Amino acid sequence: MLTSDYASVDDTQSPPDIGLPSAYNAALEFVDHNVQRGWGERVALIDDRGPYSYRALSQRVNRCGNVLRDIGVGVGDRILICLPDGIELVTVFWATVKIGAVAVPLNTRLTEADYRALLFDSAARVVLTDRHLAMSFQRLARSASFACEVIVVDERSALSTSLSGRMAEASNELTAWPTTSEDIAFWLYTSGSTGTPKGVMHRHQALIYTAVLFGQSVLKVSPEDVTFSAAKMHFAYGLGNAMTFPFYAGATSIVTGHRPTAEHIVACLCEYQPTLFFAVPTLYAQLLTAFEEIPKVALARLRLCVSAGEALPEEVARRWVDRCGIDIIDGLGTTEMLQTFLSNRPGEIRFGTSGKPVPGYTLRLVDRTGAKVARGNVGALEVKGKSAAVGYWNQPAKTQETFVGEWVRTGDQYVEDDEGFYHYRGRRDDMLKVGGIWVSPTEVESVLLRHPQVADVAVVGRRTREGLEKPCAYVVLKDNIEVSTQLKDDLKALTRSQLAIYKYPRWIKFIDQLPRTSTGKIQRYRLHDMCRE
Repeated sequence: MLTSDYASVDDTQSPPDIGLPSAYNAALEFVDHNVQRGWGERVALIDDRGPYSYRALSQRVNRCGNVLRDIGVGVGDRILICLPDGIELVTVFWATVKIGAVAVPLNTRLTEADYRALLFDSAARVVLTDRHLAMSFQRLARSASFACEVIVVDERSALSTSLSGRMAEASNELTAWPTTSEDIAFWLYTSGSTGTPKGVMHRHQALIYTAVLFGQSVLKVSPEDVTFSAAKMHFAYGLGNAMTFPFYAGATSIVTGHRPTAEHIVACLCEYQPTLFFAVPTLYAQLLTAFEEIPKVALARLRLCVSAGEALPEEVARRWVDRCGIDIIDGLGTTEMLQTFLSNRPGEIRFGTSGKPVPGYTLRLVDRTGAKVARGNVGALEVKGKSAAVGYWNQPAKTQETFVGEWVRTGDQYVEDDEGFYHYRGRRDDMLKVGGIWVSPTEVESVLLRHPQVADVAVVGRRTREGLEKPCAYVVLKDNIEVSTQLKDDLKALTRSQLAIYKYPRWIKFIDQLPRTSTGKIQRYRLHDMCRE
């Protein structure tokens, strides 16, 4: 039994009781079911190489699943998937889920030190990656205390050592492992307040709940839709936009493995003419800056734009609508909840807010004692809903801190107005949200302190003219070191070489000493005030 009968949901009514059967495997829901209902020849995915039908995708998933089983992957084994967005990533993800293993998509733009931490934390049985990253993972796997096989995924290779070579000999038939809706299907890694990666463990049921409650209730994705997500699939936001929302509805997804530059995104919009476009606020701002006019052909079929990952500045939203004439809705989701649970929606948009709760989710704002705050007052946002993760892998203290009974603490602060719209008021910790991804100031500071001329440093968030948050570093130099433009450039280059590119500080400010409390703690609020001066 599958549940796609809920493909039409009226958001004026209470959300449906999806009622999952005791035996439930998400791969059957999102891949096989489209073939079973006669949609096998529909185009499921178009990537940088071309289109793939739902039937072709189903057969690829089955062959890949058989390969993974043949090499000894068992139920619950972790499979790291470090691949650019495309058919290979989608194939491996669903094959892993179908055989009862755990899919773990990774960002392809991390450092080797980042990958070492993720590999060792997950104790992955297999890493599937491309030829660009294979050598790094092979080095890491050799130094691991557990058995880990690194497989190169290259559709253009017929070598038996590549996944495509092995899949060529595998069967098109595969019986799904009899998982339940409560079993773990995949992890998504996020950063904690200390920068330590946390594996967020999600159940098979999480995907269907997000597809119905947000994909259908709010976005109303239909078989006629063509979706295009600039946000990548290792990101919870991108995973839903590019894969589960369109696959649940039998729609077509456009994906690209290229970096989401403004020029490349507009080229894709022009070529494929999607009906739904998903991006983070930073990219919308870049598009507005790079193009005085978005080509009309890019907007020809676009019915809705969606923003999430960080708060969408009101100015950016208004400029987008004025220039393009297409509604843009902003919302909030977290890795822990998998997708958007608070959102504006077509016909009910309030710029500068995160909208109202998505049907099927319950929100509350609380003070530091856990008591609910009155409307109009700032409170810490907590949410509950059936897409919630079960916790963090191997981090019981962090799990207990974030997952409190049915409630998930988001770490965000909000105000609810009299009309029920939620207004973002920042984080309760020092984390920054850059391009929709959390960045730990401590991690950036530790790299800057490696420079021989830096004595002390603190990193805070600073807003660009468009209202987007980026890292700003306040640096104290050692005695007798002169400030120079070259030194600023050197510090930026150091962080770019040792951190993921989105983490480097866009501004370097030299300061005589950092403001600290009597106990030595940095007074970050004073640095925030200095940023606004």
